[in-house]
Amino acid sequence: MGRKRKGRDISGWLVVDKPAGMTSTAVVNKVRWAMDAKKAGHAGTLDPEATGVLAVALGEATKTVPFVTDALKAYSFTVRLGQATNTDDAEGEVIAESDLRPTDDEIKQALLPFVGEIMQVPPKFSAVKIDGQRAYKLARDGEDVELAARPLWVEELVLVDRPDPDHVVLEMTCGKGGYVRSIARDLGEALGCYGHVKELRRIWSGPFDAEDGLSIEQIDEMAKTPALDDYLRPLEEGLADLPELKCTPEGATRLRNGNPGMVLAGDVEYGDEAWASFDGKAVAVGIYKSGELHPSRVFAG
Repeated sequence: MGRKRKGRDISGWLVVDKPAGMTSTAVVNKVRWAMDAKKAGHAGTLDPEATGVLAVALGEATKTVPFVTDALKAYSFTVRLGQATNTDDAEGEVIAESDLRPTDDEIKQALLPFVGEIMQVPPKFSAVKIDGQRAYKLARDGEDVELAARPLWVEELVLVDRPDPDHVVLEMTCGKGGYVRSIARDLGEALGCYGHVKELRRIWSGPFDAEDGLSIEQIDEMAKTPALDDYLRPLEEGLADLPELKCTPEGATRLRNGNPGMVLAGDVEYGDEAWASFDGKAVAVGIYKSGELHPSRVFAG
């Protein structure tokens, strides 16, 4: 028999403004400890040196993580022109240099092919798995890592500042699975001058904004007190990109038991994914079929 996990049965989202120098896993562990929660996870890894919004899901909210991960997210990042590194960021070793510095107009033109559906090769130092092993581990061991290109939807990529000839500040809105380091690397190659990410901040992710996030210092100050609970946001916020359907009391009972349940008519079509609510609380996520929701995820009442 497995050991019973200690902690509170607490559910919801805590939005953290992650500092540089801390891993996403360390942030989750900090929140789990501070909230004395049984279960926690996050919606989208940030590199250790990156800052910005890291949405931490607690309890039943962990079931909504995929919907936040799949949502659009926005980044502000600084590209160092004239240098390529083996990690595609400032933490790596410089492997190529150039004295060429493009103009602002040249940069704006070079950004255009990076918008829309693009194919992107992840950095060699990334968590992508190759034959069961993480790419970064193979790269650290000196192996020649070859990663396949994968599709990425880029909603917007714009130049917002040019503080000096060596640096350019960009903002990007993209879908799931985007590597900002790859954008910087590929942009530098397209411009013929090389490039890597110097600073990176995630501005927002799905319904969550960095400006609403708590700092690690604030979390430490309020740890294990009711004050921190006041910042907990409902798990339903993780379902913001899905249509909501209200269900009957009988439908709610059936859904919570894992069976199809009756829902009231809404702005959805047969086969659409939606979530059902009762008295304002999420009951289940599933597929709508002829007046019923067929659940794929069920939330404890």
